[in-house]
Amino acid sequence: MPRLRIRYVGTVQGVGFRPHIFRLAKAHGLAGFVNNDPAGVIVEVEGPEERIQAFRIESVGKAPVLARISELVCESIQPIREKAFRIKESERADSVDTQVSPDAATCPECLKEIFDPEDRRYRYAFTNCTNCGPRYTIIQAIPYDRPYTTMKKFTMCQKCQSEYDDPQDRRFHAQPNACPNCGPRLIFLDRAGKRIPGDPISKTIEMLLLGRIIAVKSLGGFQLACDALNQDAVKTLRSRKYREDKPFAIMARSLDQIEKYAIVTDTERELILSPERPIVLVPKRKEPQLAEEVAPGQKTWGFMLPYTPLHHILLQESGMILVMTSGNMSDEPIAYLDDEARSRLDQIADYYLTHNRPIYIRCDDSVVRVVEGRPFFLRRARGYTPRILSARLPGKKSILACGAHLKNTFCLARSGQVIVSHHIGDMDNLETLRAFEQGIEHLKRIFKIQPEAVAHDLHPEYLSTRYALSLDLPRIGVQHHHAHAAAVMAEHEIQGPVIGVSMDGTGYGPDEAVWGGEFLVADYMDFDRKAHLCYIPLPGGEQAIKEPWRMMAIYLERIYGDEFLNLDIPSIRALDPGKWQVLKNAVEAGLNCPLTSSMGRLFDAVSAVLGIRAVVNYEGQAAIELEMTTEKHVTSGYEFSLINEGDEILIDPLPVIEACVEDLRKRVSVGRISARFHNGVAEMITEVCALTRDQTDINEVTLGGGVFQNMILVRGTKSRLEDQGFRVYLPREVPINDGGICLGQAAVALRRMT
Repeated sequence: MPRLRIRYVGTVQGVGFRPHIFRLAKAHGLAGFVNNDPAGVIVEVEGPEERIQAFRIESVGKAPVLARISELVCESIQPIREKAFRIKESERADSVDTQVSPDAATCPECLKEIFDPEDRRYRYAFTNCTNCGPRYTIIQAIPYDRPYTTMKKFTMCQKCQSEYDDPQDRRFHAQPNACPNCGPRLIFLDRAGKRIPGDPISKTIEMLLLGRIIAVKSLGGFQLACDALNQDAVKTLRSRKYREDKPFAIMARSLDQIEKYAIVTDTERELILSPERPIVLVPKRKEPQLAEEVAPGQKTWGFMLPYTPLHHILLQESGMILVMTSGNMSDEPIAYLDDEARSRLDQIADYYLTHNRPIYIRCDDSVVRVVEGRPFFLRRARGYTPRILSARLPGKKSILACGAHLKNTFCLARSGQVIVSHHIGDMDNLETLRAFEQGIEHLKRIFKIQPEAVAHDLHPEYLSTRYALSLDLPRIGVQHHHAHAAAVMAEHEIQGPVIGVSMDGTGYGPDEAVWGGEFLVADYMDFDRKAHLCYIPLPGGEQAIKEPWRMMAIYLERIYGDEFLNLDIPSIRALDPGKWQVLKNAVEAGLNCPLTSSMGRLFDAVSAVLGIRAVVNYEGQAAIELEMTTEKHVTSGYEFSLINEGDEILIDPLPVIEACVEDLRKRVSVGRISARFHNGVAEMITEVCALTRDQTDINEVTLGGGVFQNMILVRGTKSRLEDQGFRVYLPREVPINDGGICLGQAAVALRRMT
């Protein structure tokens, strides 16, 4: 009888893969063993050749739903005449090559048990099996076995142990397996931390119906929940959370309930129903409406379905639609420890629905929208992290890439494999820095990676850069917009050079200006800046980002001089001349007015000119609300002026600003002006790319940077470029915003190292 050794590499631990192999080998009458090791799963099977080959094919074709096999290695070995098939104890080693499964939404089989009054897991909020449940957020080390998770404190009862030991049971080797007799339990607390008697779920629903705000302990941290139809409750949550306008995520009990309020495409349905359960941005219906305060000034809702048994029970028994937003103060990381939640959320939550299963690593919800029938990440976290990217990077070195300042993620790469972290957030405070450091140490530990170098942004004041510079490792600085282009190149495994169109709000330039409207000819080693928006002062530095009227005033002053104060448009009538004079004096004196080529700031200026947003309450708000006003079916666009200066093209937006003002004075609608502005930007990008192609013969274009979160712009730009024969590339597995920067940093750094 022949014997075959098979190594399965990929996401094959913690997903029911060993039980699947065990049952399959038994069905084919094969002897041998299966076990987890640091590289994945190793199988040896012995028996008739035709049965071995059938087993090999079915082991992949009928793999569990959460398994992802990236590599299969087969080797014929000496038979040892075994008579039975068994599961061997997992191996531990100094290095780990296997992939860790992300947390997965509750499967249909577990849901059926939860809502069956005759089942012993009826209404049990921690029901799971090998096809669903917590993974990444409870794992402490590899291999993925119960002693290396936060479930180690719960000893399985006889019935659960029997399921765990039975190869024919779907809970065979399900590491978080538990039931009401032996597993975690819910607790309902008041604001002071006092336990409230009664059924925690019923008490929670009672308080939600009364308009109270509840901090709910979920998979990767606490969420803040309230009734999404109760305007007063949502308004109170906004006030307490210091989140004036940014949209809240909403959780509905079913797809049917979502479709009552939103228009959902087939691709969006697939995403909403997927085991990853992201928040999906979908267009609002005109009627009916949720509370206006849920997503003020937006044309979309951010909907998700329940992904834990607790969520399912809450939504099913209450019949409600709930705001389910991150458990934090604005700009802080999500709270995930019980004591931390009670201290940080005590001024927000009225009550706490918590439990005694520890979360080991915090992980916020993912946010996705659909572009041209494909998922488009705005935030990549729960459900997707720490899935290894499909892209392969060059070389065998290991590296840590620390990412950017806003929407931070970091990544670890080793032997070509790339692991991008969950969303960390904006690196503005000590709490976020701690979350960043904890996340790095966690991924280093579970994958047993010791970086040989560290990549970082060039901005010397970013906390991520300071962290990188504090390490005793070789350091590789990567320019921000080069990293945007390299991230897209790495995902599509393009060697370059490409025309990298990088458009965002802020990025540190080698000339110490604030870049953000850039056209680069880039490969992994380096880049050549071919074109950019004309420099203009950024009055007040960071304050100009929070107050778009400043950029409006600077641009208008360049066009009209001080006479712009006499323009008969609403935004100027609302402008305080005294504030402008102070600002003008600062600009003339060169006080805190760095030069910028930022496209993000141009969007801010136009938003302010049109009277949409003079002061923002969250990053990107002015541009987002400008996008929301845009009329459909407008084909004309404003023209930028292109100026040749040596080897560079300078892009002058003053004619565009002037055209916006003149249309306003003619009483053209704000929506039509916004459409012409968006069209003009897309046409300008296409024209500059065409001029660059004429010089370089490069036909590949990457689009990167937070400005391209704008769906009108990204669709308009991509279609125009493709009409001109360009091959256009967008990110697929990482966000197009700064959440993808770390991948580009790693790709550039590894190429330079090799």
